[in-house]
Amino acid sequence: MIVRMATLVALARTADRALHRIGIDGYLLLLLGTVGVATLLPATGSAATVVSGSVSTAVGLLFFLYGARLSPAEALAGARHWRLHLLILACTFVLFPLLGEATRLLPDGVIGPQLRVGVLFLTLLPSTVQSSIAFTSMARGNVAAAICAATFSSLLGIVLTPLLAAWLLAGSTGVRISGGQILDIVLQLLVPFALGQLLRRWVGPWIARHRPVVLLVDRGSILLIVYSAFSEGVSQGIWSRVSAGQVLWLAAVCLAMLALVLLGSGLAARRLGFDRPDRVTIQFCGSKKSLANGLPLATILFPAAAVGITVLPLMLFHQLQLTVCTVLAQRWGRRTG
Repeated sequence: MIVRMATLVALARTADRALHRIGIDGYLLLLLGTVGVATLLPATGSAATVVSGSVSTAVGLLFFLYGARLSPAEALAGARHWRLHLLILACTFVLFPLLGEATRLLPDGVIGPQLRVGVLFLTLLPSTVQSSIAFTSMARGNVAAAICAATFSSLLGIVLTPLLAAWLLAGSTGVRISGGQILDIVLQLLVPFALGQLLRRWVGPWIARHRPVVLLVDRGSILLIVYSAFSEGVSQGIWSRVSAGQVLWLAAVCLAMLALVLLGSGLAARRLGFDRPDRVTIQFCGSKKSLANGLPLATILFPAAAVGITVLPLMLFHQLQLTVCTVLAQRWGRRTG
């Protein structure tokens, strides 16, 4: 069984590399395909109940695997580079949320109240791990620092993102931040993550030997979450509430935020005297938002009927950050100083 799964993952990676050469993210195509399936064949009735229960299990499994893979020793070893980490965290949890708050000034005709909530939500998320490290390596940056910075961001995000959401999103359209949701976060995210850390000594070697299987579980869980969110959204008429014009405006807003963070982090890193490898790390780690963390959190923080439309900005930003940072990483990689 594991051999067959590994073969499927290998084939998927080959296809993904082929698509990547022409500037297309293969996983994004799977995400969009899942949205299409949910639109045409949404889970309803008893099927929706089964899917919802499966999502809760998948979220717990995801964060158990995150805990089992993250090495506390590596994170502590990188803590010495505190100025770099503070600047990245400031970009992730201060600059981004400020830009998200600024979108409240936009008229409702541009992106609408619920999409605006989604934009603000994505600005509260931690940085990615895999893509931040990959882009830093491609651009010949400080990879060790990128590993530590992305790890810190991911760890902090499990606690800090819900706290920021409770502060900034309470009272927004469709958002209910309650004690029950905080308990859900503890049970579905923190407890599995802590359990993964505790069992890492025994589970970690198995995960290292079966990376293809773990990757399949990771990505399959995210696809299940997307299917559940958009199934519920379709049942509530999500596509009648979002126009093509709003999607275009949303893309422009996401692109503007990404550009401002890249520009701001680059200027700050230069003014603070960081060398070239560290500047690369700061830009790529400070400008990312994690789809893998955001989708599970959205299923807990938002009403089921609102999750689909709320995560649209995150999915769009995900593709934009991959596209823009691929170009930037290639340009950085060709530079000599």
